[in-house]
Amino acid sequence: MSSGEIAIQADSLSREFYPHQGFFRKGEPIVAVDNVDLEITSGTIYGLLGPNGAGKTTTIKMLATLLVPTSGRASVAGYDVATREYDVRQRLGVLLGGDRGLYGKISAVDNLRFFATLYGVPRDKVEHRVQELLNLTGLAHRQTERVEGFSRGMKQRVHLAKALIHDPEVVILDEPTIGLDPDAAVQLRAVVHSLVPEKTVLLTTHYLQEADELCDRIAIIDGGRIIAEDSPEGIKRLVGSGTALQITVRGCPGELTLEAIRMCSGVRAVCATSGADQSRTVIEITGDGDCLSEWAVPILIADGFPVLEVHHQGVSLEQAFLSLTGSGEHGIAGVPA
Repeated sequence: MSSGEIAIQADSLSREFYPHQGFFRKGEPIVAVDNVDLEITSGTIYGLLGPNGAGKTTTIKMLATLLVPTSGRASVAGYDVATREYDVRQRLGVLLGGDRGLYGKISAVDNLRFFATLYGVPRDKVEHRVQELLNLTGLAHRQTERVEGFSRGMKQRVHLAKALIHDPEVVILDEPTIGLDPDAAVQLRAVVHSLVPEKTVLLTTHYLQEADELCDRIAIIDGGRIIAEDSPEGIKRLVGSGTALQITVRGCPGELTLEAIRMCSGVRAVCATSGADQSRTVIEITGDGDCLSEWAVPILIADGFPVLEVHHQGVSLEQAFLSLTGSGEHGIAGVPA
């Protein structure tokens, strides 16, 4: 697939689920994905972001031919996901969250040889492809060790190598760095970044800094619908030319104090993160104008929380996300659940 072509396309893609009420009766349908339109250019990394339960996983499962759409249509590498499943799977690599899918009692190299055979990699090319991926993922020096002894980060790299074993044109990665320590996450992100422009990557993640770093374009899904789509910088501009204010205070302000700040003129979102001992709290405020601190600081002091530091900064992708989807109750990484 040439650069600039459409690698993934969805038109009015929808999916409903019917919860069971008793043995024979179905309940009212639950709309998980509601008329989603996507157009992802080949050779790019495209981020699909949203709160928990927003429809991200359902969307990628439909694109990966694991769920049949209730209505609408979608194609991957030019093939319809509902009627040409085999052709889609030949051109698509998928990494879903979780530790399952590998054989722990055998080595990394034997895992990849096995999956290469399943994916129909020609026998005379299996060894070259396996070694190529072991080098790409930084596992060549550990290839003969059993996977059961690997760290989570190393297992995730084996999962990624498995998704790439048949040299797919398009790769779907569902939260590939979830649960990894910072060093392992950095290593995996570097591998993902190296896949373009030869491949197209659709990435879901709860780590918004990761999306900001990797993605060429981002779509935010909430309530099953795409509510915003642009480059990371464009998403930030969608919430206006406002500012972000970071205030560090002693103690742990309660919801009444935070709500008083939210009610101030020009404030769009407030997020508070306390340390484990709750001796300090960092409050991030997104809003319009340069006078946010003139409203927020007196409230904090009046409520008995000494102000230790005040920083003005540009709007981050995380803060833009909160402004577009709500106040952080959905549990995005780095944001209180």
